[in-house]
Order: sequence, then structure tokens, then C-alpha cells
Amino acid sequence: MRSILRSVLAAVACFAVASVVLMVIESVDGRFLYPELGKAAERLTDKDVIGQVLATAPIGAFLVVITGWVLGAVAGGWVAAWTGRRAPVGHALTIGGLLRLAGVANNVMVPPPIWFWVASLVVLFPAAYAGGRLAPRPR
Repeated sequence: MRSILRSVLAAVACFAVASVVLMVIESVDGRFLYPELGKAAERLTDKDVIGQVLATAPIGAFLVVITGWVLGAVAGGWVAAWTGRRAPVGHALTIGGLLRLAGVANNVMVPPPIWFWVASLVVLFPAAYAGGRLAPRPR
């Protein structure tokens, strides 16, 4: 029972860590690297208008977002493997799967270019796996 609770806590903690990393990098992207894009997207709620704004976004803005997703997956995979001591890589891959689902949901809500779809589907599992492999092993 204790290991199940630890696994659930690992999933919650790693998803929270991954989300914070993603949000910080996306905030940097919209406030400092591409402030015009950030201002254009501020307070938008209409999916079509958001799609129009994203259509004018430079590739660099999307690359920063993908980098944030990768770093978030690595951090989340690391936390998952560190907190879920049994089967650390399994825990890391679980967070990779959860982040992939979150990425699909995000891409459905705010449609990006097709290359971003492909990249977001491809990078999350390996990044979470890498985070899991980087975590210290319990003694």
C-alpha cells in the first residue's frame, strides 16, 4: 500500500514540477524573447483568433516552447524516478505519457503548425526517460 501511495505522490509531484518548468519557460518566451507575440496573445479566448496569432508566430517562439516541454519532461521524469523508488524509469515514462496526453490536449485547443504537433509527440517520452535515468538510484 505504501508503494502505491508513493507512486501516486510521485505522479502528482512530477506533473507539478513539469508544469512549473513549462510555464516559466513559456512566460519567458512571451514576455522577454517575443514580447510582441505575448502581447498579441494576451487575454485571447477565441480559438480561431489564437490560431491566427499563432500563424504569424516566428519559428523561434515555437522552438522555445518545445524546449520548455523537453526541460519540463526531463525535470518531471527526474522527480518521478526519484520519488517513485521502485521502477524509477517506469515512473518517468508514466509522466512522459501524461505529458504527451497534456500536449495533445494543448495542441487540440490551440492548433500549432504540423511540425510542432510531430515534435511534441516525439520528444516527451525520450525526455522523460532521460530525466528518469538521471535521477539518483536508491541505495
